[in-house]
Amino acid sequence: MSGDEFLTPEEKAEGKSEVGPQGKWNGSGSVGGTEILALRFETHRARLRAVAHRMLGSLAEADDAVQEAWLRLSRSDAGAVENLGGWLTTTVGRICLDMLRSRRTRREEPLDEQPGVRMPEPVLAPASGADPEQEALLADSVGLALLVVLETLSPAERLAFVLHDLFAVPFDEVAAVVGRSPAATRQLASRARRRVQGGAPASDGDPDRRREVVDAFLAAARDGDFDGLVAVLDPDVVARSGAGVTTGAAAVASGAIAFGRLAAVGRPALVNGAVGVVGLVEGHLISVLSFTVVHGRIAVIDIVREPERLAGLGVTFLEG
Repeated sequence: MSGDEFLTPEEKAEGKSEVGPQGKWNGSGSVGGTEILALRFETHRARLRAVAHRMLGSLAEADDAVQEAWLRLSRSDAGAVENLGGWLTTTVGRICLDMLRSRRTRREEPLDEQPGVRMPEPVLAPASGADPEQEALLADSVGLALLVVLETLSPAERLAFVLHDLFAVPFDEVAAVVGRSPAATRQLASRARRRVQGGAPASDGDPDRRREVVDAFLAAARDGDFDGLVAVLDPDVVARSGAGVTTGAAAVASGAIAFGRLAAVGRPALVNGAVGVVGLVEGHLISVLSFTVVHGRIAVIDIVREPERLAGLGVTFLEG
């Protein structure tokens, strides 16, 4: 990478250069080498945040990973980096991989004995549409169903799938991050892909129809209408939360009736850009539900009720 990679378009147009007499980036310039490097880093921040969010399922942790990537870049020989965007993407991937492995190590019980799945932090917006700030967050998110499935993958599988399938990083570069051969990395991504396809089906495209189906589900849950619930649920529906996983229309309908009080305080919202419901009691967020509607029926319900997952979510914009 030439030093001029760090220049803004305006500076290039003015004929400025960060390249010294020996063809090396000399770190000087109109606003200083560090400042120029920071400007170039900012052009990659959105993509890096997206990579980290898909890896970690937490906006706060994603921001921490991106900040760590900046610190590593600022301490490195940036002039020797041939592809800044690629270097930053794989660096963020490596940071996130370490964070995921550390997360697994801190667990006291084996993963296979976990009763449910680790729920990611949802990104919320009013059902009527997001304001500019929420739009920016939604643009940096993927469906909650996909994030939930990603939480069930091993750290290496998650990295291989996210970097290759979602961000088109070549397998040889991903392999260098996970410390495996390209062939083994392909297998990691393949296993992850099968899990994702089975657990995060594509939702119907018509948002109005999806909203109708979810409204019918809420109405039936409020009324204790078992048959009405079964009618809007796919026979093989899956309901997932940190407390456990329930499958089958009858079991999910029974659970919805048992927790009918949550339906009573539920209100429409966008959850990671998709149709969803939030439970608000006196301005406090107590639950978030995201629905995947396939062929006019609810196929997946993802439920976030963990206080630590909900505590940092702003809900003022949902009220009124």
